[in-house]
Amino acid sequence: MKYTYEEIAGMIDHSLLHPTMTDKEMERECKLATRYKVASVCIKPYAVKMAARILKGTSVAVGAVVGFPHGGNMTKVKVFETEQACEDGATEIDMVINIGKALSGDWDYVKKDIRAVVRTAHKRGSIVKVIIENDFMPNDRIKKKLCRICETAKADYVKTSTGYGFVKGKDGRYGYEGATENDLQLMRKTCSSKINIKAAGGVRDLDALMHCRDLGVRRVGASATKTLLDDYKARARAEKNSTKALRKSVKETKLGGGGY
Repeated sequence: MKYTYEEIAGMIDHSLLHPTMTDKEMERECKLATRYKVASVCIKPYAVKMAARILKGTSVAVGAVVGFPHGGNMTKVKVFETEQACEDGATEIDMVINIGKALSGDWDYVKKDIRAVVRTAHKRGSIVKVIIENDFMPNDRIKKKLCRICETAKADYVKTSTGYGFVKGKDGRYGYEGATENDLQLMRKTCSSKINIKAAGGVRDLDALMHCRDLGVRRVGASATKTLLDDYKARARAEKNSTKALRKSVKETKLGGGGY
């Protein structure tokens, strides 16, 4: 395999954010995250304490969302959410920018909003991933601007999407692209090596996950974690068995010898 299991599993933030997800389901998925040794769970704010209890003593970090999913909370509310999440055991914060302010071009507000959360989290030893919700952004110029603001604000990651940024199409239906190759390339190129990239939304199979790593992405938000990592294990076994069979064939050929 191109990457080790540890490298691939270590990219995954196991997403437990769907509005209908129950406490029992979140508890089950936290235990799954432990078995599969992923990087973190990204969980609803009220469930951070539960996740911290379940994951205590494991390598899996607890992540919480702030201003999720639309980013319209007042900055002081986002700061409070961050403080509470860290107090409850979160060591990673995924915050949503104020999308309306970004589309209004109020860059000073956007920067101060991000910086307030970053300062609050960093004081408590937590990292921050800033969600710029690319689907809502009308052009690459604005996406680049937001990447630069995130870096200036000393965020640890810039993240593509919430996974809930649905845009109304011409046919009246809602949909989203999530983490596109173009956006990931743009984000990686715009940001310096001091800031990491997280992809979220639409990474549903192993090939897509590994391609994200090829593009320089270091975290991926995924709800299909079990499917992704079971596929990795199956491919790794098949590759190992194929290698063994080839070696055996070569050895038998050599032992057969012969000659004229």
